[in-house]
Amino acid sequence: MRNRRAAIVVAMIIIGAWHSLAAQMGTATPLSPAERAKADAEQRLTTPVPEYPQLVDITSLTGIHFDHKSSPEAKFIAESMSGGVALIDYDGDGYPDIYFTNAQSVDMALHGIKARSALFHNNQDGTFTDVTDKAGVGYPCWAMGAAVGDYNNDGRPDLLVTCLSGVVLYRNNGDGTFTDVTKQSGLGSDSGWATGASFGDYDNDGDADLFISHYVDFNLDKLPSFGSGKGCLYMGIEVQCGPRGLPGLPDKLYHNNGDGTFTDVSKKAGVDDPERRYGLTSIWSDFNNDGKLDLFVTNDGEANYLYQGDGKGNFQDVGLLAGVAANEDGVEQANMGVAYGDDQHTGRMSLVLSHFDVEYAALYTNDGNMSFTDDSIASGIARGTQGYVGWGDAFVDFANNGWQDFFLVNGHVYPQIDSIHAASRYLEPKLLFLNRRNGTFQNISRRVGPALQIPQVSRGLAIGDLFNDGKLEAVVENLVGEPMILRPAGGPPNHWISFQLEGVKCNRLALNARIRAKAGDLVQLGEVISGGSYLSQNDLRIHFGLAAHDKLDQAEILWPDGKKEVLTNLAADHFYRVREGQGIVSTGQPQHLANLP
Repeated sequence: MRNRRAAIVVAMIIIGAWHSLAAQMGTATPLSPAERAKADAEQRLTTPVPEYPQLVDITSLTGIHFDHKSSPEAKFIAESMSGGVALIDYDGDGYPDIYFTNAQSVDMALHGIKARSALFHNNQDGTFTDVTDKAGVGYPCWAMGAAVGDYNNDGRPDLLVTCLSGVVLYRNNGDGTFTDVTKQSGLGSDSGWATGASFGDYDNDGDADLFISHYVDFNLDKLPSFGSGKGCLYMGIEVQCGPRGLPGLPDKLYHNNGDGTFTDVSKKAGVDDPERRYGLTSIWSDFNNDGKLDLFVTNDGEANYLYQGDGKGNFQDVGLLAGVAANEDGVEQANMGVAYGDDQHTGRMSLVLSHFDVEYAALYTNDGNMSFTDDSIASGIARGTQGYVGWGDAFVDFANNGWQDFFLVNGHVYPQIDSIHAASRYLEPKLLFLNRRNGTFQNISRRVGPALQIPQVSRGLAIGDLFNDGKLEAVVENLVGEPMILRPAGGPPNHWISFQLEGVKCNRLALNARIRAKAGDLVQLGEVISGGSYLSQNDLRIHFGLAAHDKLDQAEILWPDGKKEVLTNLAADHFYRVREGQGIVSTGQPQHLANLP
């Protein structure tokens, strides 16, 4: 292990020097002919997967109409990176609502034309209603993404929007409206291109703190020239400039003061990003199961950060030693989205990072003790994802069989790619990989219906049970045009169970609380996470597929302060609301909607 780490250090020095000369996003990472042959064989399979649902596009049935603004030519990098989506039950009725971020083009911004983000209320009947104007969340900024947290600990989820120029924090008023409290909360000083935000109580004082990653220094008054310089060419054609060649911006950590305000503690905590790497997605979690929150940050084309926390507000970057800063060869990749979960039932949370087309999605298996193994190739994920520009991704159990599969949405950054004879295209399909329960995955993207094959320029992805019927939907926000909502249809009638956790002594949304669920020999781990995917927010409820088990033998809840609570003999196919120290406070049964597949 020590020799491997030393080799990686040397490789990273060499690669870092090479990066200064590179003329494109991503680093070419070729696969062997044997892996390419396996990829081709999987692509040729089109027969339905036994005991697995089809994924159906239900967008037209939901009543959602939203158009993400875009520039046809995407001459500037700021026009290619937006599109995060958030699931947020803002009115507390138990049904996830959907917030789509929107962004201007450079031309729109220079002419003072705004882009309207949108909040859609869940009508509980399979449809949604646009409540943006009433809620007051339509025009936050040139929006990138969103995260959900409860900054004032009043039990209502608040909405944080990241922007090309800082952030906007919307306080949930509890009456269907939000108030912009950015300045009064102390976040008004956050400036520059903010990307991936995530809430987490790193010092366990009961109030959710906030981390915000930042990307490049992009100024409308000093625009980079299209196609100029080494960082503005791709496969010999002129494209937008960046991120390489553009100055980066430092990340920010804000400590929650407990009075509705935040204090910038980035430097004091050791997460101030002095190298100004190109930060994108971030998540909080306890990666080594020591009871202290850690922080993971993807950096585009540069080494990722994995900050190990001491529980007292101090962090040390251990990404290189942990094996997640770069791939197994020491190559820094175009790290964008983050899928997070215990995909192999080890009791440890692993990561899949989405990447650029000349690379592949990287699976980092959590071996414990803050050590990860790059299993991208061994798992079969690499061969199925190379050639695509990946963004939002997730571990998700569409079949409710108790094993999380891997789902990835794609879309290129350069519209100009369509002008040359290349394997990559601007509009790309989505990818789904079946968990084979032995550390490997199989590409089944062409075997679950035609919806995944519809080419789009996708960005954000959020997973949740939109209709409270025990099925997990995927909400995809596209950079160009309308979103797509995918729903599992058919397949075996497997059981499931869902938990909404409420903190009392810990933060009210119970962020980073975990549940270990046992049903017979099926043992799973879930966690309440703020942020993740690509600049997006999943449903805060924890959902477990139970396969044929009609009850959950045990649910062991680990609250953020380390206290444990055990529930036993729970009926499957129910929703449980659990309050810290009080156990189950309410239950709900699924609804059945005839208008949905």
